[in-house]
Amino acid sequence: MPGQKVVLVVAAHPDDEVLGCAGTVARLKSEGWRAVLMLMTRGISGRAETAAAVDASHLAAQQGLADETRRAAALVGYDELISQGFPDNRMDTVPKADLAHVIATVVAREKPDLVLTHHPGDYNWDHGMTFSAVLMGARSSPGEHSPDDIWCFEVASSSERGWAGQGPQFQPTVYVNIETTIGIKQAAMRSYVTELRDPPHPRSIDGITAVARKRGFEVGLEWAECFEVVRKIVR
Repeated sequence: MPGQKVVLVVAAHPDDEVLGCAGTVARLKSEGWRAVLMLMTRGISGRAETAAAVDASHLAAQQGLADETRRAAALVGYDELISQGFPDNRMDTVPKADLAHVIATVVAREKPDLVLTHHPGDYNWDHGMTFSAVLMGARSSPGEHSPDDIWCFEVASSSERGWAGQGPQFQPTVYVNIETTIGIKQAAMRSYVTELRDPPHPRSIDGITAVARKRGFEVGLEWAECFEVVRKIVR
């Protein structure tokens, strides 16, 4: 589509993209945007005590989780799903340049207008690694494409657990009305049977619904997702 805008979501783990921004991406899709999802890890393997302890059962579970990701991505409306194989919950063992390179390659190809990714103050260290890699991979340099907007999303069970003593906590500056897409966000999360939990866990349907309700009420909306702006270029 000539002149079509592109949103690129870069998330550390399968389901982060639903928790953080599924309602917003579904809304952008309804408005004619192209949407690309890039996952840095395949999840699951971080539950092994050590990298050497990752076995066939973890790999089989990863495959099941990948099927769930595809179903969720289809519900949200992603045009493309890119899955990297960096070690789950061990991204700090990978050279930062390697992480940034895969993002830079996708940025150069897709030329996104908007990139949505993690907040650096999240409890999960893979989220912070992903954020840093996005800043490098989507840097603003003459002669290279750089997105005009980079926003951080919040992830239930991680963002709210960040400690202010170790760095900045998530502070929303943009609220997106997801009144027409909250149902898609809920349905996409239900696709993640492996990751979905029962209430009062924050990764339950009740949990993500409560967050969307609370964020909406903060600004006089019924339902909302919120973001913190990292960069905005007005051309």
